[in-house]
Amino acid sequence: MSLPKYPEYSHGAIPSLGPLPAHWASQALKSVVARIESGVSVNAHDEPVSGQAFGVLKTSCVYAGRFDPAENKAVVEDELERVACPVKAGALIVSRMNTPSLVGAAGLVSTNAEHLFLPDRLWQVHFMGAEPAFVHYWTASPSYRAQVEMACAGTSASMQNLSQNEFLRFVLPVPPLEEQVAIATFLDRETAKIDALIAEQEKLIALLAEKRQATISHAVTRGLDPDATMKDSGVEWPKQVPQHWGQAKLQDLVAKTQHSFVNGPFGSDLLTSELTAEGVPVVYIRDVKEHGYERISEWCVTKEKAAQLKFCNVMPGDVLVAKVGDPPGVAAVYPSDEPSGVVTQDVIRLRLERSKADPGYLCWLLNSFYGRIAIDQISVESTRTRVGLGEYKQVRFSIPPLSEQEAISANLTEGI
Repeated sequence: MSLPKYPEYSHGAIPSLGPLPAHWASQALKSVVARIESGVSVNAHDEPVSGQAFGVLKTSCVYAGRFDPAENKAVVEDELERVACPVKAGALIVSRMNTPSLVGAAGLVSTNAEHLFLPDRLWQVHFMGAEPAFVHYWTASPSYRAQVEMACAGTSASMQNLSQNEFLRFVLPVPPLEEQVAIATFLDRETAKIDALIAEQEKLIALLAEKRQATISHAVTRGLDPDATMKDSGVEWPKQVPQHWGQAKLQDLVAKTQHSFVNGPFGSDLLTSELTAEGVPVVYIRDVKEHGYERISEWCVTKEKAAQLKFCNVMPGDVLVAKVGDPPGVAAVYPSDEPSGVVTQDVIRLRLERSKADPGYLCWLLNSFYGRIAIDQISVESTRTRVGLGEYKQVRFSIPPLSEQEAISANLTEGI
């Protein structure tokens, strides 16, 4: 998009802002901030509020660069009198304490939500002499992120804190108020067009995902030979499988060694205080993706602690399964280029008997529609849908011979 240029530009006080229109000012953020409110941490349930019940915002309410009031937790009854700082329209919600990529994340509140309150890790910033929507768009700029990174430099690599004094010293471009409103209105209109295009693309992606799932499910239930003789499977779906395929429980496919089919440590076996920034990586459910293992977590344990937890260690080639989620049962192979680690309590680790099962094939199977049906039958509804280790070991599938597993896995890996 080509936009008209201003007749004259000048350089402001901050190089990262670049040249500004000559009639714009570059000012400290404190010059347009009326006040900053902080919330209070209260005990809350793990589910969002319904209706107008009191809720406390989660820091994730601004992770997407916009304010999402649905990201909240219901305040427990005994804590209702302690809540503070209801959400007000026109305010900017800012994450003051978070990981390096998320500290400073901000979202603009469009309507009052006086039944929702802030925790102590979020600020509510009110403005004077500035259009809140303009300031919000500025928080999405490289200049803002550069100042956040500079203000937080030297603090913890895993969790950083942004002080109010540093925040208020940030420098932003300040056009006349009328121009701020015009710019924010323009950006609202243009980003709405982009959002509409994204929505159309997401529909297409959903259709492709359905086609992908159908391809996977066909391969893991009927194999690659269209002329294979079929037999009744003994279950509602799939009704038929190739004649030469056998039946096996998941526990039949793991190595005949101790601790070949486990989940991570519970309770006092691994305390939060024992987590470190460096050492042996700890694998969480957020690292287990349908498209494969992707380390997002940053926590580790010492080598000494890892030795104590060797019963739940993970090595390249192991299969990892998420015990909880929507849906639970997502599986991934631990990659060959990752160091040995340990799994947490919500991750199941299978060490397969390689003469019986191929890790890649098993993950395709578990992530297929066939796998989902089997997992649904043993899932338990609580705050999050989960599966138990004992029941999971007993899940039964129709399984092809090893050579055919490997061929199916290779075919799907190459073609999807």
